[in-house]
Amino acid sequence: MSRSEAGRGAGLGGASPSGSGAESLDQESLVRVVGQALAEDVGDGDWTTLWTVPPGLRTRARIIARQPLVTAGGEVVFEVLRQAAPGTTLRLLIPDGTRVEAGTELVILEGPARQILTAERVLLNFLGRLSGVATLTRRFVDAVAGTGAAITDTRKTTPGLRFLEKAAVRAGGGKSHRSGLFDMVLIKENHIAAAGGVRRAVEAVQRENRAGLPVEVEVARPSQVEALEGLGVPRLLLDNMSDAEMRQVVELVEGWKDPRPLLEASGDMSLERVPSVARVGVDLISVGALTHSAPSANLSLLLEGVGG
Repeated sequence: MSRSEAGRGAGLGGASPSGSGAESLDQESLVRVVGQALAEDVGDGDWTTLWTVPPGLRTRARIIARQPLVTAGGEVVFEVLRQAAPGTTLRLLIPDGTRVEAGTELVILEGPARQILTAERVLLNFLGRLSGVATLTRRFVDAVAGTGAAITDTRKTTPGLRFLEKAAVRAGGGKSHRSGLFDMVLIKENHIAAAGGVRRAVEAVQRENRAGLPVEVEVARPSQVEALEGLGVPRLLLDNMSDAEMRQVVELVEGWKDPRPLLEASGDMSLERVPSVARVGVDLISVGALTHSAPSANLSLLLEGVGG
């Protein structure tokens, strides 16, 4: 499949509205995930297309937004068509991270009709899912605009699709939390209970963390924060606290001799609530709904003309 000049370089990791710059996707994972999706859908053959569409027929097709949305998934479009419809020319008209209205033309395809139709559902599933995540993320980002707080994702993602969904969050203007258990230490309530207390858990991590992984500690009430003073914890996760409790924590850490830790609010963060949480003075608000509850965006692929 060839890419047009208009589409070259566009993709899930493309520049976001905040100007955060590009982050390249893991190409090996992308090839694998797309291959699995195509195998799941096509199986031993797309018999409807094979029996109704003449071989050698070529077509032009458009992908259109059927609702207002924020785009994401450009790089996946290229990979789906590379695997399923080689020989297709693709023009990606709208870069990832762009807010568009219903009726906007997003992609133009020209290539073999059979292969394009076989790829259609997988293509739209990826684009719809990822654009849905980006669209919901932008709503949360807009809700806290001007407060100084940033919206971030969680590990509450679709198994196997985390790298794509987190890229879609970035396209929507959000930030990515840790990728997995391997790239950050997050000491949560069960770790604290097993270690015999929050100070013991933190001290154990500090002894063992030779790789210098980022460290965050989950706290559920202001009194737990008091126990951490002097340990040099760089980041606190304020879990399921009320706005008043979070305000207490903000005031408490401002008085520490240690460098002020980064404060992340988490738990039951709805669109209606996040503006008040942001005004408390936290730095980050993590929202599981960005990936576990985002509705897929409504898109259509329409054939415009066929020829021999």
